[in-house]
Amino acid sequence: MNDFRFHILVFCSVIFFSCSVLLKISAEAEKITKESRIQIIAENSDENTYTGWWVYGEGQHIFKDEATLEEFDLIFPNENMEELVALYLSVCEMEYFPLECIIQGNLQNKTLEVVDFEITYIQGCGE
Repeated sequence: MNDFRFHILVFCSVIFFSCSVLLKISAEAEKITKESRIQIIAENSDENTYTGWWVYGEGQHIFKDEATLEEFDLIFPNENMEELVALYLSVCEMEYFPLECIIQGNLQNKTLEVVDFEITYIQGCGE
């Protein structure tokens, strides 16, 4: 009977200590998730939507804002540049042809970093 009580005591001790370890790990995981969300929100806070014309020629991407008529250099950090140029040329069929689009991105020092874009109209196309 004495062995039985000892085994019960050991069993209960193991359960108690394992639960406290799980609670600690769970609490630490929640802290990391909350910090990550805050960081992601801070990174996306400068994102704006711009409507205007995307122009590509001789390896340079430019955006002309419809509201202010200012020109900005475009960078596409999340895109394959060869595929992007192929897309532009397949739609416009030549360089320096304005492509009307809506761009979501971050503007810093006359450079617009594109997060997402939507082609809305091909400027000058008679079809």
